[in-house]
Amino acid sequence: MALAAVKLTDDQFKALRDVVYQRSGIWFADNKRYVLESRLARRLQELELDDFGQYVTLLSMGPYREDEFQEMFNRITINETSFFRNAPQLDVFEKKFLPKLLEARKTTRRLRIWSAACSTGEEPYTLAIQIHRTLGIRMADWHVEILGSDISERVLMTAQTGRYTDYSVRSMDSMITRRYFTQDGSMYQLDPTIMSMVNFERINLKDAYAAKRHGVFDVIFCRNVIIYFDQKMRDGCLKLFHDMLSDDGVLMIGHSETIREPHLYSPVAETQAFAYTKAKRSV
Repeated sequence: MALAAVKLTDDQFKALRDVVYQRSGIWFADNKRYVLESRLARRLQELELDDFGQYVTLLSMGPYREDEFQEMFNRITINETSFFRNAPQLDVFEKKFLPKLLEARKTTRRLRIWSAACSTGEEPYTLAIQIHRTLGIRMADWHVEILGSDISERVLMTAQTGRYTDYSVRSMDSMITRRYFTQDGSMYQLDPTIMSMVNFERINLKDAYAAKRHGVFDVIFCRNVIIYFDQKMRDGCLKLFHDMLSDDGVLMIGHSETIREPHLYSPVAETQAFAYTKAKRSV
């Protein structure tokens, strides 16, 4: 079957788009139709399916629909990430927010961070490195929990190996690379101490009840994710983060994203922060 022959009809596109949205909250607008068509054409060939209608049926009623949804999701999403991505924002986290949180929690010596939609793990591991070098010899006295989550099991499996290509570490200072990685050809293996600071779990942000069982976090990172949601999913996601954020915690989002929910969040007046705190309740 030639790839060029597989085309999405209007009805098939709407049906496929609905399946993706119902399962993940990601919305493909009409002008993104080509993304689904181009990225899934080869999958139809691999499954020996004649058209996208059969594929929607497989995703909806097939005995392996859960496995196939994971495969489909891996193909239609771009997991673009790297260590110390958007360094100015991370500098604000390390130099401004982190010291304040550590001071506020000096009695309990417990810090909890959630990296939502973390892809292959570079973001939560970056945060672990920042915390490790900030605490230094005090690290042994603290209980630091970092949760990295994603909807894709495949990217989480990569994250759990702690093994990355030179592309993933391209933005890092060479001193950090030498300190926290062991190079093996073009691959870099992360230090086990840093790896032990992060736990990974598959979490669908559409499932608020499942997410909330992880409790409250002092910092939540969710960068460059909500831009893919429609308004309903976006509102639900921001409410979820609000419920799971400590009263003095910080939500950090992507540089191309903005939150306009004054009843929930107040922007942090810090250049390059792209951060929000919980809105103060009026008395």
